[in-house]
Amino acid sequence: MALFQKTHLSIEKLHTLIDTVDSIVIGKKDVTRLTIVAMLAGGHILFEDIPGVGKTLLIRTIAKCLDADFARIQFTPDLIPSDIIGFSVPNAEGTAFNFRKGPIFNQLLLADEINRTSPRTQAAMLEAMSEKQVTLDGETHTLPEPFFVLATQNPIEYKGTYPLPEAQLDRFLFQLSLGYPDTEQEVQMLAAPDQQKAVEILQPVMTLDEFLTLKEAAAQVYVDDSLLQYIVSLALLTRNHPAIRLGISPRGNQFALASARAHALLAGRDYVVPQDILDILKPLYRHRLLFETHHSKEEIDAFIDQLTRELVIPKQSRHKR
Repeated sequence: MALFQKTHLSIEKLHTLIDTVDSIVIGKKDVTRLTIVAMLAGGHILFEDIPGVGKTLLIRTIAKCLDADFARIQFTPDLIPSDIIGFSVPNAEGTAFNFRKGPIFNQLLLADEINRTSPRTQAAMLEAMSEKQVTLDGETHTLPEPFFVLATQNPIEYKGTYPLPEAQLDRFLFQLSLGYPDTEQEVQMLAAPDQQKAVEILQPVMTLDEFLTLKEAAAQVYVDDSLLQYIVSLALLTRNHPAIRLGISPRGNQFALASARAHALLAGRDYVVPQDILDILKPLYRHRLLFETHHSKEEIDAFIDQLTRELVIPKQSRHKR
């Protein structure tokens, strides 16, 4: 395909971007890679993580490497939808209203502690994420392209929070966690130059146009019918399992397909292999599976591993075009 012939250099730049982020957010290359996969797939990420592990640094560094607009919203109980979306103000003559854009009109957005604001504000935010547009006073305003949200919630301080309902959790492509660095990584962090200054002096690694071309190419990655059946069969296992109250939705399957395609593209292929699906399954399933009893992240990941062992992985050879 002509489109893929043009993307080889851009894919190399994307790997340079991942290496650049890893030099600043040390030891979290796998998380960075999955973040890029989500961006290529056109989805958003929910980070359930403790404070101070580098979530803001991660997305700021990616924004800098892409020369993209970046904003951070600190969610609080008194935040209202217009604080995020924007509002109309009268013009100087008082004859009409002008729309003043809110921080959601940035290409990369950090929605910090999204579970600390009211359900009304959460719903307005997530609706904009899903529709990629905002409607105010009968006028529709399109969000920028690319538009990517990295939302966070603190897993240890639930007092005074508003947990996201399952239907809203389903709007996030992946759930990820940076977690603590290991001892060696933390020593490297202390020995490294100031991370904030390092981000400030970064030069863009690739242009937004190059990234958007890759995003377009990801949507055209070939997927064999046997792999489509595999994605659906995995979801059916979750829907019929006695330990699960809520399994994977059709939208979850659509996200699985989009992220497997993006994962394949990042690997330099224009076709999906079974490993692409397996590599994105845990971050895709974690926040979508609702169990009858409480399960830790480790228990959920082990359950997903067990699911994959119940199905025969399709034999996949390179497709013929």
